[in-house]
Amino acid sequence: MTDPRPLAVVLVSGGLDSATALAMARADGYDCHALAVDYGQRHRSELDAARRVCETAGVPIKILPLDLRAIGGSALTDDIDVPQGGTTGIPVTYVPARNTILLSLALGFAEVLGAEHIFIGVNAVDYSGYPDCRPEFIAAYQRMARLATKAGVEGGEMTIHTPLIDLTKAEIIRRGAVLGVDYSLTVSCYRADSEGRACGDCDSCRIRREGFRAAGVPDPTSYSQ
Repeated sequence: MTDPRPLAVVLVSGGLDSATALAMARADGYDCHALAVDYGQRHRSELDAARRVCETAGVPIKILPLDLRAIGGSALTDDIDVPQGGTTGIPVTYVPARNTILLSLALGFAEVLGAEHIFIGVNAVDYSGYPDCRPEFIAAYQRMARLATKAGVEGGEMTIHTPLIDLTKAEIIRRGAVLGVDYSLTVSCYRADSEGRACGDCDSCRIRREGFRAAGVPDPTSYSQ
């Protein structure tokens, strides 16, 4: 019998936000297919985390290789130091056009699956100031997706879902806790070691730690120090 649930592609990174977005999509009744991208990120343990999160959720995951190190220009893909402590402006951890590229891969995967829904865990409240996490970017991308695809031209309504975009990190964590997300499986750190232990000093660690504190939820993060 055909599964009546709508198909969705969920971009997963192994981090806290994408794990929560995946849980929210499943709770809303979507038949989820996860997509992670091995883009040459220096914090390789996040891919292991993505596998763990999806395996625990019983969601199939596809990991695509894409060498963004060949372009460089980011502390996550190039030999540039990850800053410690707070930053101002767009930080060097911004990966040029990353979400545009990831959404394009998800869009292609969705067309192949026959899915009309894509979930991405971008957030524009407690985040690092990346331009491709803003609502106006997502709205523009969705307009493009409906123009640039066979599915869109033939009447399909490709929808980009951003369930976290207006939430604080504490609100995200509370939502995930209610849905049973095991945050000990996730890795958010930009300088995580090979075992997934967080540095505790980078911008992502700072935002994550403060999120757990504000949410009143025990922080399960494993730190290297």
